[in-house]
Amino acid sequence: MVDLINLVQTLTSPHPLDRYLELVRPTLTVRDMRAEITHVRRSAPGSVTLTLRPTRQWKGHVAGQYVQIGVVIDGVRHTRCYSPVNPEGGRDRTIQLTVKAHPDGLVSQYLYRHATPGMVVDLTPADGVFRLPEPRPQRVLLISGGSGITPVLSMLRTLAAEDHRGEVVFLHYAKSPAVLPHRAELDAIAQRHPNFRIELRYPHRTPDLALVDPDAPWVDVNQPKNSGYFGYDELERVAPWFADAQTYVCGPQSLMDAVRTIYQAEQLEDRLHTEEFTLSFAPADAADAQGTVSFSASGVSAQNNGAPLLEQAESAGLSPEYGCRMGICFSCTAVRRSGCTRNLRTGETDSDPDQPIQLCISAPVGDVEVDI
Repeated sequence: MVDLINLVQTLTSPHPLDRYLELVRPTLTVRDMRAEITHVRRSAPGSVTLTLRPTRQWKGHVAGQYVQIGVVIDGVRHTRCYSPVNPEGGRDRTIQLTVKAHPDGLVSQYLYRHATPGMVVDLTPADGVFRLPEPRPQRVLLISGGSGITPVLSMLRTLAAEDHRGEVVFLHYAKSPAVLPHRAELDAIAQRHPNFRIELRYPHRTPDLALVDPDAPWVDVNQPKNSGYFGYDELERVAPWFADAQTYVCGPQSLMDAVRTIYQAEQLEDRLHTEEFTLSFAPADAADAQGTVSFSASGVSAQNNGAPLLEQAESAGLSPEYGCRMGICFSCTAVRRSGCTRNLRTGETDSDPDQPIQLCISAPVGDVEVDI
């Protein structure tokens, strides 16, 4: 069967077979995986929950993992990463995504405004190491803020569906009750499972803090107990057994940093698991922004301005493939033929020739040749 498909692919060159099948029906594919949106629900301001029916290639997800969703906007295909919020192992083979419409989010705004039943999107298999282990831990602490709720909500719903008998605490920070999606379901889980505690926090957002730091309303480690902010006292109050638990965190950078600070101080790093959908740059060195960046496959060169290689390629008129732009999905991976690059997430440099790098989180250090 595989040999027959490969033969047909050759006969339909230069376009793959799926490009012709999609003219008949968008979800009729041989190799590409897609999903049809079957339900659209806008239950909270600024977010939309989509139910998708994937094509036969879908193998399911593990709670906490993410998928890549691709949509065509103004003739250009864009890909972003989203975590399913439904529990793993569902029999109906559907995927449920809750998408927060970020102000500058091209794909999230498009889905929030234009998603309708019948729309077909590109889909990739579930991926990621942020996931519940087997067997399940006896004690589980889930911490999230804002749109970081999605992967930990899948974990919570999975534990509830499995009727987990251990202790579970779900601590979530939101700007207000009105913008919290799935609030009714959280209340229902707490009522059905007395060993589950749902702790929701709505820290006061002062104008001064908001102007200085958009993340400020989430965290203040110096706040007194029961203030609504995250800190050691709050952690000890909601989960006094946190040192014996497995903790999963996803949310704004300030929340992630505050949790890490406490767990490092308590020497509990091995019990802390995090997922980040924001890109935190390592400090850049102005001396790196010199030399020439050569895009050898295109015959294009440009002066190195210190920006990530993906941005420099786009400024030079190229259109390399990309997805999340945060170093998560690996869609923008290309081969660095020569030169040195700095990983913007870790600050580490590497100059081994002919190495694959992620364009979105790699900045050139001096002269660099990339095969795009």
